[in-house]
Amino acid sequence: MSTLLEVNFEKYADGLAPAIVQDGSTGKVLMLGFMNRDALDRTQADGKVTFFSRSRKALWTKGEESGNFLLVKGIAVDCDHDTLLIKAEPLGPVCHTGADTCWDEKNHREDFLASLEEVIEERRRASSPDESYVARLFSKGINKIAQKVGEEAVELVIESKDHDDDLFLNEAADLLFHYLILLNAKGYNLQDVTAILQERHKK
Repeated sequence: MSTLLEVNFEKYADGLAPAIVQDGSTGKVLMLGFMNRDALDRTQADGKVTFFSRSRKALWTKGEESGNFLLVKGIAVDCDHDTLLIKAEPLGPVCHTGADTCWDEKNHREDFLASLEEVIEERRRASSPDESYVARLFSKGINKIAQKVGEEAVELVIESKDHDDDLFLNEAADLLFHYLILLNAKGYNLQDVTAILQERHKK
């Protein structure tokens, strides 16, 4: 992936350009570091984000001590050629405090369905099936979950033939909710399905 990026490192007195790291999947900003030409070259060559540490006065690969590397997915330079945007896959918490990001934020997509998927995952891991409806459904196994999706789909079809918009939308919500549960049970999420749709759209 090594290509020569036109970065104006000389614009800054210390020769270090800001490098913003963003999760390539969620879009969440993870951290800010600084790079010189050597750091950028190593990042491109190794596929792991490497900064120039201003405190150590040396190159520093993020995760070299913790194992929480940032795997490079793409690198871009802004319109002034003086700031880098690095899209990466984090292999664990990014901040030294143990937080997902250096702003103490959860690293997830900023949309309700993504948050709902996280809730489903949390409730799936509940210690007792009595703790929630989702936990009880998971305790009954994949066949019951799949059956529930089928039941909700049939109910949605029935309501679509009538003229009660409120009932129709509620059945649509029930189907989507149970579909997310089924995806989770199979080890997938909406992003996996979206990726397939995006690939089909290109054809």
